[in-house]
Amino acid sequence: MKTWNQLFIRYGWNLAEQERNQFNCQGETEDNISFLVETLEKLGVAYQLDNQLLTVFDEPVVEQEWLKAIDFQHRGRTGFWFKPGEQELKIRELDTFISGVVRQLNRLGFYTDISCDGHDRSLPSIGLSKNVKFDQLEQLFNAIGLDKVRICRERSPRISFRLDRRQLPLVAEQLSTIEVAWLSQGEETIKKQLFFKTLEELLVIPGASRNEGKIRQVVVEKLTPLVDYITVDKYGNILAEKTYRGGTGPTILLNAHLDIASEITENREVIKDNQIWSSSEGILGADDRAGIAIILQLAKSLACSTFSGKVKYIFTVEEEIGLVGARHVEDYFLWGTDAAIVLDRRGTGDIVTSCGEFIPFCNAWYGEFFEDVAREEGLADWQVTSGGSSDTGVWAKHGIESVNLSVGYNNEHMKYETLDVEAAYQTVKLVKGVFKRARTLKSIQLSNLRNDIRQIG
Repeated sequence: MKTWNQLFIRYGWNLAEQERNQFNCQGETEDNISFLVETLEKLGVAYQLDNQLLTVFDEPVVEQEWLKAIDFQHRGRTGFWFKPGEQELKIRELDTFISGVVRQLNRLGFYTDISCDGHDRSLPSIGLSKNVKFDQLEQLFNAIGLDKVRICRERSPRISFRLDRRQLPLVAEQLSTIEVAWLSQGEETIKKQLFFKTLEELLVIPGASRNEGKIRQVVVEKLTPLVDYITVDKYGNILAEKTYRGGTGPTILLNAHLDIASEITENREVIKDNQIWSSSEGILGADDRAGIAIILQLAKSLACSTFSGKVKYIFTVEEEIGLVGARHVEDYFLWGTDAAIVLDRRGTGDIVTSCGEFIPFCNAWYGEFFEDVAREEGLADWQVTSGGSSDTGVWAKHGIESVNLSVGYNNEHMKYETLDVEAAYQTVKLVKGVFKRARTLKSIQLSNLRNDIRQIG
């Protein structure tokens, strides 16, 4: 179920949500507010509009009902030309599914002149003003992980989307998280800021062991458009797969756990002291919300990378009470996995390759490979070490080369837990470096396998 804020953003309205279901309409046009009021009344939704402050009293309707209310015969069918500075964009004159994307692009300064959602007959497209900064626009789409887009810079500049038009509202929602000031600072800044936003969002979602429903729902919603296949198994784990560019390279498992050690204190605040985040009361929950955020960031970046292989995504339940979720993952889902990367280690710079130095998670070469990647990526102080219990040991028992990487949290499970968000983002960079060298990883693995066979022989 989408919130009112999501429904508004996805279909073209630019409103500032001040509190839950309360919106400041001062930045919206009179015609667009009128269209919104008409829609709410058509749905029979109780609301109040007082001095540009809209309060919606009823719970959100399902998205299909919302679509029926905002759509009407011949809406947008003739196209809508728009001249920035001379006209105001009217949502009711834009195609239903592309209206949100058009509004967000114009908010960010990428001015459009005509748009069409394809009406299920052709690709959705948006015409662009000739003074658009195309490099920034390309960086923007890369940052949100949208590779199914083509930007034409010729005499009639335009964007073409290789998407079903029903996926466009999600693109609008992703664009809504971008701040204008980020655009001039480059693609890496946009990615980092989006990562921080995702982290903050995840840190306010409850989900102690055996109560992972809300966090699971959010992760499924965010991951679904980025993968080929996703399901929740009978035990509550999220299992997903994505094959990238033919899948000729290795199959790599990315894993984090959904549960936190104890429940988040209601109405607590996330305190930000530069790059160190903490909780005003109770645990922060960065173990393992940080790992989840890192994997979601990687899923977006892989869409625009050169990686050719398969990724299996596993988000487990009940890790904090004995690795229970991981132990219940069906064997078949792990078949064919070459290597596993777990994102669930405290501190910075740790490449955990064993439990207490006695139970190995991988062969020595696998940990050394991560040290090499860190050096090549200019990331200091990443070293192989031993650690404690984690899902890593479960994957290792299946014969999968596995490591557990630091994600920046410290004092986990305690009220003075902290998260170094810059360190968490450095882990993103390290794992991206691993995927960049995936073919090297595969060749090292094959070489060591041949050596093992010779020694047996």
